[in-house]
Amino acid sequence: MFVFLLAGMLVNSVSMAGGDDKAKLADKTLTVDTKSSTVTWGAKKVTGTHAGTVPLSSGSLIVDGDKLKGGTFVLDMKNLTVTDVKDADMNGKLTGHLKNADFFAVEAHPQAKFVITSVTAKGAGAYDITGKLTIKGITSDIKFPATVKSDGKKVTADAKISVDRTKYDIKFRSSNFFENLGDKAIDNDFTLDVNLVANK
Repeated sequence: MFVFLLAGMLVNSVSMAGGDDKAKLADKTLTVDTKSSTVTWGAKKVTGTHAGTVPLSSGSLIVDGDKLKGGTFVLDMKNLTVTDVKDADMNGKLTGHLKNADFFAVEAHPQAKFVITSVTAKGAGAYDITGKLTIKGITSDIKFPATVKSDGKKVTADAKISVDRTKYDIKFRSSNFFENLGDKAIDNDFTLDVNLVANK
């Protein structure tokens, strides 16, 4: 009797392990096409707004068929740009300021990184994404909605991410840390509009 019970336990264990292996095999990691993908940033201050781009260094999307399961992307902070200021001198000054220690300190921290930690499907290609965003070597949890589309050739993921810069020690002209800023105050939150394209 004991032999039969032991044999049954072994069969069940093998079956369960096989199921886990199949689930892992179903997931596929796709490399993000950094040339076709885009990340644009937007920021507000009392007197107006600014916008620009941040190139992607690398990225990946983990999918099971048409379903998003995970992913990551890395931003090249040293090559961020400003797109709304047309005057060359003013553009250069603003770009340089964003790259220095008041903001992203790109010499010391040339990359920013986002890693998905959980994905909740909401239906019709809609997801709630939770992950860890690292800027200036500081990592903080962040959550946002995303839309994922898939066809026979590629997977596209779109999201608008609101980032509280003060969580990453970016305090310049933040009313949380400085008083009487008046019209010199800059909003704590900036946005990243992310469009990732990964070929199947």
